[in-house]
Amino acid sequence: MDNKCWICGKQEPMMFTCRHCGKTFCSDHRLPERHACEDLDRNAGYSSGTSGTSGNYNRSNTGGQAYGPEMDDVIKNMMKDAARTAAKGAATGAVHRTRSSISTSPSMAIIFICIISFFLELIPGYVDFFQLVPNTIFLKPWTLITHMFLHASFGHIFFNMLVLFFFGRELERRIGKDMFLYVYFISGVVAALGYALTSSVSYHPMVGASGAIMGVFATLAILAPDMQVYVYFIPMKIKYALLLFVLLDFTLIGAPDMIAHTAHLSGVLVGLYMGIRIRNNRKQRRRAEYDPRRW
Repeated sequence: MDNKCWICGKQEPMMFTCRHCGKTFCSDHRLPERHACEDLDRNAGYSSGTSGTSGNYNRSNTGGQAYGPEMDDVIKNMMKDAARTAAKGAATGAVHRTRSSISTSPSMAIIFICIISFFLELIPGYVDFFQLVPNTIFLKPWTLITHMFLHASFGHIFFNMLVLFFFGRELERRIGKDMFLYVYFISGVVAALGYALTSSVSYHPMVGASGAIMGVFATLAILAPDMQVYVYFIPMKIKYALLLFVLLDFTLIGAPDMIAHTAHLSGVLVGLYMGIRIRNNRKQRRRAEYDPRRW
């Protein structure tokens, strides 16, 4: 057996035999990468602990799984597919939930229509055709309804829809969908008539769902007077919040703030009437159900 280094010819007391090519080397050339081992590329089970990747790719000594550019591309494609699937699933779920809420909740359907209408207001003539003007009510009677789906600004629609989102759905739960729609639209129509009859300038238009929403709020205040609400982050019972809003509207009647305060108050009157009527009807039904004379 040759005891000289195959590279430099040096002899040492302890020589090393390469397990890949089988040749003998000194301590300086014992590592495969130090003597340009010919069988290193053919042995896929070896990877240097210091140099990283050998050849086109490495293999794990234990699992035999390839790592390198090819595997990186596979992992990236898997991640992209997973992200696309997750995004598609989230979008599909959001659309499904939106459709479901619109079809099952009148409040959500009204909110959706108002949002669509807000963008349609960019069309020339759209607002003029659907807004309520006191001196043209008999010429355009549909405006008694359509004015509720128009809003003058983003802040206007945002706060109206925010109130409707919370209190409209709560009223739906308590009185049912059909009765909710009755309260909402009757309040809105009476609010429009109240504004038309009290407006000092008959050609000033009115838009917004505030009158109808105030009717919803007042009805809920009658049915659940102790329900806790927040007014400008201040907690109070809903009956006190309604009283505060009514006092503000009374105080600001005639103020040059472009707000139809008389429409708000008209909607409140309808809501109070409807709330009292619904509450009394429920009491009568309960008395009739538990009347001992029926037995």
